[in-house]
Amino acid sequence: MTDQHVPALRRRFLEDMRIKGLMPKTQTMYLRAMREFTRFLGHSPDTATPEELRAFQLDMKERGIGAPTFNNRLTVLSFFFATTCPRAEMKRHMRYQRAAKKIPVVLSAGEVTRILEAAPGPGLRYRAAFSVAYGGGLRANEVTHLKVGDIDSGRMLIRVDQGKGRKDRHVMLSPSLLALLRAYYREARPAGWLFPGRNRIDPISTRQFNRAFGVACDFAEIKKKVSPHTLRHSFATHLLESGTDIRVIQVLLGHAKLETTTIYTKVATKTIRDVTSPLDLLVRREAGAG
Repeated sequence: MTDQHVPALRRRFLEDMRIKGLMPKTQTMYLRAMREFTRFLGHSPDTATPEELRAFQLDMKERGIGAPTFNNRLTVLSFFFATTCPRAEMKRHMRYQRAAKKIPVVLSAGEVTRILEAAPGPGLRYRAAFSVAYGGGLRANEVTHLKVGDIDSGRMLIRVDQGKGRKDRHVMLSPSLLALLRAYYREARPAGWLFPGRNRIDPISTRQFNRAFGVACDFAEIKKKVSPHTLRHSFATHLLESGTDIRVIQVLLGHAKLETTTIYTKVATKTIRDVTSPLDLLVRREAGAG
C-alpha cells in the first residue's frame, strides 16, 4: 500500500458523504468511527477481512462500548463497504446490538419554571433560549441556529429551518414566548442570528447553550440527570398530559415515525393517573352488588 493510497481513500469517503448529503456534524462522526476501525486494524480499512471485522466487534463488546455507539460504528462501516469500497460480503458479518429502551427524564412544570428563572445573565438571552426550547419543543441545535426572521409573529409560528434529517417545520409561538422574545430583542438587538455568539457573525454554540443550562439547573437545585434536550421531552410530555393528540405532537417534534413519539405515553404520569385501575372497578362492582 502506498502512502498516497490512504489520503485518496479518505478523499473518496468524504466525497461519498457529501454526495449522500450528510451534515457536517454527521460527517465528523463518520470520520471518527473510521479512525477507530483503522486504528484497530493497523492498516487501510479497504483491505480488512471479515475475520478482522468480527474481531473489531468482539473488541468493542469486551471494552463495554454501549449499543448506540456500537451500532453507529457498524452503520458507518456499512456505508463504507457499500459505497466507498463496495464489498457486499462484509455486511453479512455485522451484528447490530439490541439497545435498551429507556424512558426519557421529564421535568415538572415547577422545575421548568425554576430553571427559566435561574437562567444566567447578563440579560435575557438564555432565559429566552431555554423558553424557546421548552415552548416549541426544539432541539438545542435548532434553538442555537434560529434567525430573527424565523419568528413569525403575524402567524404566531416559529420556523425551524433544516432541523434533524434536514427537514423544515413550524412550531407554535405562544403569546407569552413572543412577549419574552420582544423584550429580549429590545435589549440585545440581534441581527441575523437570534442568539448570536461572542462573535456576532456566528450563533451561540451548543456547548455554550449546554453550559448555561447546567448553570441554571445548579442554581435551580434540579437533582435529576438532565440536559437541554430534557426541555424537549418535557414539552412533549406536558402537551400529552394536557390532552393534545399524539399525532399533533409528532408533527411539532418533527418525528418521521409515530412510534418515536409514543415513548412519551410512558412518562405522561397525569395520563396514567387518570386511568381507572381494574381493581377499583372490581371493588365498585362488589360494592354495588352489596
